[in-house]
Amino acid sequence: MITDLNAIVVFAAVAELRSFRAAADRLGVTRSAVSQSIRRLEARLGVALLRRTTRSVSLTEAGEDLYASVAPAMAEMQTALDAARDRAARPRGQLRIAVSSIAETFLSGALLASFASAHPEIRLDIVVTDEEFDIVAEGYDAGVRLGEVIERDMIAVPVSGDQRQLAVCSPSYLARHPAPAHPRDLASHRCIGWRPAPDVAPYRWEFAKGGREFDVAVEPEITTNDMGLMIRLAVAGAGITFGMEDTFRPWLHRGELVCVLEEYCPTFPGFFLYFPSRRNLAPKLRALLDHVGKHRRSAGPGKD
Repeated sequence: MITDLNAIVVFAAVAELRSFRAAADRLGVTRSAVSQSIRRLEARLGVALLRRTTRSVSLTEAGEDLYASVAPAMAEMQTALDAARDRAARPRGQLRIAVSSIAETFLSGALLASFASAHPEIRLDIVVTDEEFDIVAEGYDAGVRLGEVIERDMIAVPVSGDQRQLAVCSPSYLARHPAPAHPRDLASHRCIGWRPAPDVAPYRWEFAKGGREFDVAVEPEITTNDMGLMIRLAVAGAGITFGMEDTFRPWLHRGELVCVLEEYCPTFPGFFLYFPSRRNLAPKLRALLDHVGKHRRSAGPGKD
């Protein structure tokens, strides 16, 4: 026999307050609804739980025993509900995010360190990966990737400005080789390419001109899955490499790398923090969205 748990809640309220009217007021129902609920419960149990007169309500022996048994459980349930309500109001718990390795703005120490400092009850678990997978199925709260590769059923919030990819090399390399005038000229240059795994073809370098996009399958003399190594090789004069401008920016500012074919490297939408739904958005994720927005506003146009 399955007993209506709502009836137990009603019984506990009457037993505590010793009043049908007071119990009805607490529960937000009519006095008649309280009476009917108690009658159904007594009928299911086959025993009287309450003694009712026009002036008072008291518990029978069976009612005393039942109330003594359910009251602690009711208190524990209320504590659990209060804790869940408190969790829903405060940013806390573990926040798992899968982030593209080239999302320099998001992975900057300043953004994440300031977020961690502002929300000490949130434990960040950040996996830097370029693999494509379903973040929901893998148990992540959100991901950060280029907008063009995010599934359309996701909510996406910008975490950077527009981006572009650049072909770069060292001044010493250009001193020994004429600069390419067109991406097709890369075929006669030493190139440093990227691929995610040994059994995957090297990434094709993407360019555009006059609104027409095209890519070039370079034949790299060196391939690797490590962007840091690509940069070190390029700075050492090993050849031309290709990647995100944000990644190269420190070396470009110092003059250790220079850009080639820049007219073929237009901007495109940048990185987005994405997640499945705004419905019942967890406070920990809401806190991150708010923090990213503040960080972008404080950085100013063109600085993110």
